[in-house]
Amino acid sequence: MLRDLARDFTNAEIRPLAARIDREEEIPKELLKKIADVGLFGTAIPEEYGGGGFGKVGFCLAQEEVARVCGSTAATIGAHQSIGAQAILLGGSETLKKKYLPILASGELLAAFALTEADAGSDSFNLSTRAEKINDKWILNGEKVWITNGSIAGLFSVFARTEKGITGFVVEKGFNGVSVGKNEKKLGIKGSVTNTIAFDNVEIPEENMIGIDGRGFLIAMETLNSGRLGLGACCFGAAKEMLEMSVAYSKQRKQFGEPISKFQAIQFMLSDMTTHIYAMENMVYKAAFKLDNKEDISLDAAIVKLYCSEAVSEIADQALQIHGGMGFSAELPLERFYRDARILKIFEGTNEIQKLIISRQILKQNGKWNS
Repeated sequence: MLRDLARDFTNAEIRPLAARIDREEEIPKELLKKIADVGLFGTAIPEEYGGGGFGKVGFCLAQEEVARVCGSTAATIGAHQSIGAQAILLGGSETLKKKYLPILASGELLAAFALTEADAGSDSFNLSTRAEKINDKWILNGEKVWITNGSIAGLFSVFARTEKGITGFVVEKGFNGVSVGKNEKKLGIKGSVTNTIAFDNVEIPEENMIGIDGRGFLIAMETLNSGRLGLGACCFGAAKEMLEMSVAYSKQRKQFGEPISKFQAIQFMLSDMTTHIYAMENMVYKAAFKLDNKEDISLDAAIVKLYCSEAVSEIADQALQIHGGMGFSAELPLERFYRDARILKIFEGTNEIQKLIISRQILKQNGKWNS
């Protein structure tokens, strides 16, 4: 039922606007309102906090359908729910969850995840943003970069350095001293806004700390594990759409007197695309099921992110090749899919970092891995 809802809504409301979203580099406010009304901003948030209660499997189902149509919209939903709100869900106190999760689940406010800095991207422990405890408040200073949803979010899950280590905080955009930079111009996912966020002596109530002082890095990493599964779902959602487009075009396009689907070169590309999708779908939903059952997915999430982002880029390239010159034209959505796919190797942790995570863990386990 959730898949049907997401598919029907996406086809009716998002598909007609996808090209415009890319061209105008923003998602219309009326569409964001409709996404909120249908419940897609709270799919994975538990029912007790106003969400759909569908868990990570449900979230991935919904993201798969959205990503078949618009990578920008899928990125916006993912940054809000799968990492922005997820940090609060993972580490927040009951008071913090009850205060913020219902308004995030309803879409009344959107969330963003603020970890990355100019000198702390892959080296995410090297934060220079600092929070100092003064009486019963925290004073936050610093700057975050490449923050998805920055200009449309109402609150940020921010990670900063304190005397005890890395600590997370919920920072509302309306707090004095919070400023948001311009929307960045990007190669792809243009409708997903990306911004620099600056904090100048921002006062944060003590109860807005996420988890325990000095233990925020673990929360941030667990949050990114969750985000990597959503990213994987977006990868094979887009891949499925490109496969369907490629099959239809190969049957219609004729060369040398017959459809190009008759040529072995085209058949082999379609075969490779299908095999990648099969692998992506199985690994994403297996990992999502494990996460919903409270199992450790640090290795699974790294594998999902690495494989799926590499595979969808290859599929985009093959789909464009099958379409030839038409694939290169902005008349078809393929060139948008091709551009959108490139960022997937970078955000939620670069693929080089995923390889480090995988190799370190498998070396630690002496090559033994019970999947």
